[in-house]
Amino acid sequence: MLSKQLKKVLLCVALAACGHALAQGYPTKPIKIVVGFAAGGSTDKLARLMALRMTELLGQSVVVDNKPGAAGNLAAELVATAPPDGYTLFMATLSSQAINPYLYKLKFDPVKSFEPISLVAKYPLLLVVPPQLHVNSVAELVSYAKANPGRTFFASSGSGSPAHLAGEIFKSTTGTDVQHVPYRGGGPAMLALMANESQFGFETIPSAIGHARGGKLKGLAVTSDARSTAAPELPTMQEAGLKGFSVTSWAGLLAPAGTPQAVLDRLTQVTQNTIASPAIKSALAVDGAEPGGGTGAEFARFMADELKVWGEVVRKSGAKAD
Repeated sequence: MLSKQLKKVLLCVALAACGHALAQGYPTKPIKIVVGFAAGGSTDKLARLMALRMTELLGQSVVVDNKPGAAGNLAAELVATAPPDGYTLFMATLSSQAINPYLYKLKFDPVKSFEPISLVAKYPLLLVVPPQLHVNSVAELVSYAKANPGRTFFASSGSGSPAHLAGEIFKSTTGTDVQHVPYRGGGPAMLALMANESQFGFETIPSAIGHARGGKLKGLAVTSDARSTAAPELPTMQEAGLKGFSVTSWAGLLAPAGTPQAVLDRLTQVTQNTIASPAIKSALAVDGAEPGGGTGAEFARFMADELKVWGEVVRKSGAKAD
């Protein structure tokens, strides 16, 4: 009769063999990247760029499936409960993995329910104001807010979003009494800004840069530590005088927990090759994004650090889910 220890060893060997066999023929059918936001946003755009190149490298169609709702939680839950076979992936974001766990009662674990593949990209935010507002710098915006306490509003894509929390950091850093106005998405928030219904807001560069260049919004600064390749003429928030102000959104690929390591390794390799391609690098640079990369283990450590950092930001801001 086999001992329990021997049975466990044999089971591990069998599972490893199955995983290797699966990876040998992988992929044999289309792969789906689930995005927790509507088509047209920065995360969707990134996923579609990735899907095109991954299709070429894998020899199978890679398609994007938009499942908006609950700040990305619906999409995350869908992937967390999907078969762990490498055919359903999640384009995770700062919101889904590092902010939402502090705002919602999730039906999945942001760490244990997934296997990390690779960080894909990092995005700074762009501080924008309406063209009607006679403000042309961060210093002038701070002066305006101090002269209009309680009557200066900032728009965001929703309570607890990176845009909201960036506004809360602005409030605490500058000591101003600014009021948050949440909207149901970045699009409505920017429309409110264009109409001068709110006096400032933070949006991802891919979403806002076109409106800024078209004169519908005015860009004042970027929230990254270094200037953006998409708007090198704009200072960072720190250069503008707000010491320590650094907010960077990000996106990366995850698979359901239990996905065979050999499949994960294949996906990590393909993701790294995709990010390294000149076409993807160029597209990311236009959007002011910094390419990601790295191993699954490195991405796991990155997300663990982000979970700690943003938990403190949420706590201090008092943010609540819509």
